[in-house]
Amino acid sequence: MLLFIIGLFILVVGGYFYGKFCEKVFGPDDRETPAVKLHDGVDYVVMKDWKNKLIELLNIAGTGPILGPIQGILFGPIAFLTIPIGCVLAGSLHDYFVGMISMRNDGAQVPKLVSKYMGNGMNKIYNIIIWILMLLTGVVFIYTPGDLIVNDILGMDINSNVIWIVYAIILFYYIISTIFPIDQIIGRIYPIFGAVLIISAIGVFIGILRDGGANLYNITNTGLLFSAHPDGQKFIPVFFITVACGIMSGFHGSQATLISRTVEKENQGRGVFYNMMLAEGFIAMVWAAGAMILFNRGTDISTGATAMVGIISREFMGTVGGLFAIAGVIVLPITSGDTAFRALRLMIAEQFNIDQKSPQKRVGLSLVIFIPALVILFFAKSNANGFNLLWRYFGFTNQLVAVFALAMITVYLKTHNKLYWISLIPALFYTFIVSSYIFHAPIGFGLEARFGLDPLSYTISYPLGAVCVVLFYVLINKIAGSRKNTILEADRI
Repeated sequence: MLLFIIGLFILVVGGYFYGKFCEKVFGPDDRETPAVKLHDGVDYVVMKDWKNKLIELLNIAGTGPILGPIQGILFGPIAFLTIPIGCVLAGSLHDYFVGMISMRNDGAQVPKLVSKYMGNGMNKIYNIIIWILMLLTGVVFIYTPGDLIVNDILGMDINSNVIWIVYAIILFYYIISTIFPIDQIIGRIYPIFGAVLIISAIGVFIGILRDGGANLYNITNTGLLFSAHPDGQKFIPVFFITVACGIMSGFHGSQATLISRTVEKENQGRGVFYNMMLAEGFIAMVWAAGAMILFNRGTDISTGATAMVGIISREFMGTVGGLFAIAGVIVLPITSGDTAFRALRLMIAEQFNIDQKSPQKRVGLSLVIFIPALVILFFAKSNANGFNLLWRYFGFTNQLVAVFALAMITVYLKTHNKLYWISLIPALFYTFIVSSYIFHAPIGFGLEARFGLDPLSYTISYPLGAVCVVLFYVLINKIAGSRKNTILEADRI
């Protein structure tokens, strides 16, 4: 319980002071924001500050800050420190600077920012990765809420035909919210979703406090901070891939750039971007603690993360309150899936200069997006290991996208003679995480297993990850040095 309280202190107090520091480094001013300057009644719309905050939180908080921490707590109480520290120093920083840099570039999506600050070559690579991530995110956030609705709300078999009816309803909502102006659909229903989300998170939090910390100890008692993971997974890098959205998420960049088009004043940015990521960190802490309590009370640690959502909800909030909490968890992916597809539409439109003021063009582009999404969903549902495979690729791609965004932020800060180390350090760390993971993982190169070494060791992957860090550092400095004059001139214009 002490580590949990310390973690919350780091999240709140550390987040307050470091958030102000990040704001000082960026330097918001009173210039016109894209919402005012480029108002079009569709994507560029001035919305109230409280509404922007709520929408940003719902956009970024999918099932990641719930399912990830439930799995991540199997590594031990260290999660109560790494989640808040990572959230303050990396995740919130990432979201704030992406949102603010986008605001300074007329609400540009991240691919366009990568092109401007890192060159067209990097943009081509990034576009492929981010478009894949948006598709995977949208599909994951049809799959998980659909299964929760059928299993925990309707009490039916998730393999029955009714699941496809639920999927169709969610997909229909996604189509509507992707096509219609942001303030007509998302801006109106999100306050209701937000209330459900906040009440459910607070309800589980109160249940944890009532428990008094009696069951908040190391699951396997193998050490003060760490547990021996049941699958033998290494804390580095697997923990940071597993608990992506509670600590750092590249997906958030696509959502921050959406809201950068609806913020009225630059000085609202810290509250909208930085602080809402802190709120997601709190959600991650709460569900990690809830899972640890129940695992220590005897719940089988092999229980799936999705199943644990219902168990935790009913344990801490009762039958009726539990259903409300489950509804809050269902809200999270739905309110991230719709904006994932919306962001993908805007990215493709921006890349190919497709005017989005025309309803016909919005509908046509949306159809192009949803057809491959349906194919991926069908594969994930019809294949026994389909969803697990989908989730692993989603987690890796999510963090890889974050590395690109941190690199873009670093180049921006370095070329503007600002303190670039605040983004470079987390960029280097996550470069090591994603590279060592993909070198080792079966979904990647599987090097240790391929060369007959202990498949759980990182004998080859760690050194190769370190090499990638060095190469990344050299590349960032080279890009910043070669593009400085071009970037400064473009930003002056």
